[in-house]
Amino acid sequence: MTRVDNVAGKVVAITGASSGIGAATARLLGAQGALVVLGARRTDRLEKLVAEIVAAGGKAACRTLDVTDRADTAAFVDFAKAAFGQLDVLVNNAGVMPLSPLSALKLDEWDRMIDVNIRGVLHSIAAALPVMEGQGFGQIINISSTAGHRVIPTAAVYCGTKFAVGAISEGLRQESSKIRVTIVSPGVTESELAETISVPEVRARIEEFRKISLGADAIARAISYAIAQPADVDVGEIIVRPTATQA
Repeated sequence: MTRVDNVAGKVVAITGASSGIGAATARLLGAQGALVVLGARRTDRLEKLVAEIVAAGGKAACRTLDVTDRADTAAFVDFAKAAFGQLDVLVNNAGVMPLSPLSALKLDEWDRMIDVNIRGVLHSIAAALPVMEGQGFGQIINISSTAGHRVIPTAAVYCGTKFAVGAISEGLRQESSKIRVTIVSPGVTESELAETISVPEVRARIEEFRKISLGADAIARAISYAIAQPADVDVGEIIVRPTATQA
């Protein structure tokens, strides 16, 4: 285990931690000495990841989490605080991306994106903010996307949710002098997001595009960098893209 200053000893709660960016972040921060608390719906995966981190000399705990459930999200934050005594960092990573043309009228999928990608972030902020304000310190890291900076066909609703994450994050940053707020916006990255796409031609196009994907560990390193800065340094946003893409 390689401890990293300003990361080691911090309690970091991560949503959507069962795969992709969330799991990679848990592994890296755990190896750097953070006390990681993992939340997601797939508890079996969380338990395996906790065991892996602990076996490598780290400290970790997990709890089932559905970020669309306000009470469940509050209970997750309470669990993190009870497990390790405080909450230094919350990483809002849970997200879904069922892309489709607006003309396909996939209203249920639109609702799911709004519920997870926007309401889920708000639920987590609502749960963590009183804890962090009471402590007098904390950091909220919201995982957005390059889709929060540009709109492409079939991604209108997804982009809208990620633009919203940017606006919410910036509003929170302006309102608080105690809490650091960071947006991390990945470009195409290895994850399970494409598996939620139900339109075959869109899924095929995205899978072809994803052949140049970054590894999830690249985004984990960006998150670690933001956490590791001194308390008086707030990294507002990090955009991480594959060198080989212009998107």
